[in-house]
Amino acid sequence: MTLNYEKRVKNETSRFDQVEEVNELPPIFHYWSNRYLRPKLEEYGFSHPDGFFAFYAKKALKAQQGKVRILSIGSGNCDTEVRLAKTLNGEGFDDFIIDCMDINQTMFARGLKLAEAEGVCQHLQFLQADFNRWQNEYSYGLIMANQSLHHVMALEHLFTQIQQAMTADSYFITSDMIGRNGHKRWPEALKVLKPIWRDMPGRYSYNHVFKRTEKRYINHDCSTEAFEGIRAQDILPLLVERFDFELCIPFANLVTVFIDRTFGSNFDINNPEDLAFIDAIHSIDEEAFKNGTFKPTQMLAAMRLKGVMSKHPHTDVAKRALRYPD
Repeated sequence: MTLNYEKRVKNETSRFDQVEEVNELPPIFHYWSNRYLRPKLEEYGFSHPDGFFAFYAKKALKAQQGKVRILSIGSGNCDTEVRLAKTLNGEGFDDFIIDCMDINQTMFARGLKLAEAEGVCQHLQFLQADFNRWQNEYSYGLIMANQSLHHVMALEHLFTQIQQAMTADSYFITSDMIGRNGHKRWPEALKVLKPIWRDMPGRYSYNHVFKRTEKRYINHDCSTEAFEGIRAQDILPLLVERFDFELCIPFANLVTVFIDRTFGSNFDINNPEDLAFIDAIHSIDEEAFKNGTFKPTQMLAAMRLKGVMSKHPHTDVAKRALRYPD
């Protein structure tokens, strides 16, 4: 049965009402990200996603005169936005406002409490809106989407509103999932994953979300009840169509299965066997990206309006990461 839109909204808000640590990940994720993702990011002047958001916020603030308005799409508990405001303040920037946009008032209450505790309330405003139906009213120097685009059904509408909210000096930046809808594996990745799953130690296959051991890999569709990964596979093609890329860092495919919340807690960062397994899966991903066997399923990207940059070589990087459904 296909759920109607209102039911999905209710399921989504109810789920996040109960989740105070939206971005909490198991220790094995941090092992992998520090060893493999961090060096990729440091080539461009930052070490982690928070640093990426701060890097482009500072670029936007330096490029524009007067108070800069920043929009965060799907801000949730506003923890990323509070950290960003503190970082900017700590480096001498004070003339900015962050509009935190989300549909969930419970999460806003947490965000306000956090902003008060960290002393940055003056920099945050709370915009309750459904990003599938949002109509923009302002121009923004920076628009950011942190792990929120894969919850959007009306991507075309949202990207049109973002384009209209940008000027020639604006940046649109995102850290997000760009794999198959519902975070399923595409057939070519599944072909590689299934024999790995069959031969790996059984202790790796316990599903901490559904509380069950999965002897065979289940290509679960996360989008059936709410908006998780609802149109993930359409994100990158639409972005390539509508924006130019100043930066694009695509990464990860199979390794995500093992380091995320569902199975990541099965791995002990003090166990050399577990670390060697993650290292091997990462190597399989990297080789597959080089030879074109399959594509990355995550990325960090910084975009500008079409035509405002004389050179945009990272648009080609984004195009190489595309995986069309057909």
